[in-house]
Amino acid sequence: MIEQIDGIAVSEQNYSETSKIINILTADGIIGIMVKGGRSLRSPLRSVTGKLTYGTFNIYYKKDKLSLLTDVSIIDNFSNIKKDIELISYASYLVDLACQVVKHGSDENVFHLLIESLKKINTGFNPAVIMNILELKYLDNLGVLPVLDSCVDCGSVDNIVTLSSDKGGYLCANCRTTEPLISHKAIKLIRMYYYVDIAKIDNIDVSKDAIREIDDFLSNYYERYTGLYLKSKKFLNSLKNI
Repeated sequence: MIEQIDGIAVSEQNYSETSKIINILTADGIIGIMVKGGRSLRSPLRSVTGKLTYGTFNIYYKKDKLSLLTDVSIIDNFSNIKKDIELISYASYLVDLACQVVKHGSDENVFHLLIESLKKINTGFNPAVIMNILELKYLDNLGVLPVLDSCVDCGSVDNIVTLSSDKGGYLCANCRTTEPLISHKAIKLIRMYYYVDIAKIDNIDVSKDAIREIDDFLSNYYERYTGLYLKSKKFLNSLKNI
């Protein structure tokens, strides 16, 4: 039986001298598909089954076995991303992150948020901003969203002066002790990041300082509360430090 599945190729592994297995992230989770002859230079499937290919995958479904790919209709090849090593690094990290998040509980929102994020990066939006927005939203899926509506200690909504990864969210002036202050702009932006619809973003201008403050918070927060340590994030950070 032939089935059509919308998804994005997230990884591949060699199976034989000419074939490979690709893993596809879909709205229902991750599935493995056999691509017969997919490693051959002559195969029409070679160019449409690489990582970051978003399309409709037509498969010959086999219950309890690897399904077999018949062909792919490309929805978006993210061609601009694939021309730039930095953008590839951002996209690879976001794909890896989505795959880890979906392991904690399949949720079609994980897939759709990833696709919308990649679309924005592909059309020229600041990849660091889009990355932080997606990271923050995925914390909800992981069940460890920081407190961004009031002070995490006392519940006050007034005079919020910083973000604390140790405490788990906003801190007001009365509850802050030794935590470094961050800008009012970053405090407002991170709450907006959580509520914004990625698909509807048409312009977002964030200063380098605010990006750094939010990214530092999220990096520390992920390390403290999620247990996710992705090599693609380490590589991305190494690129940013060059």
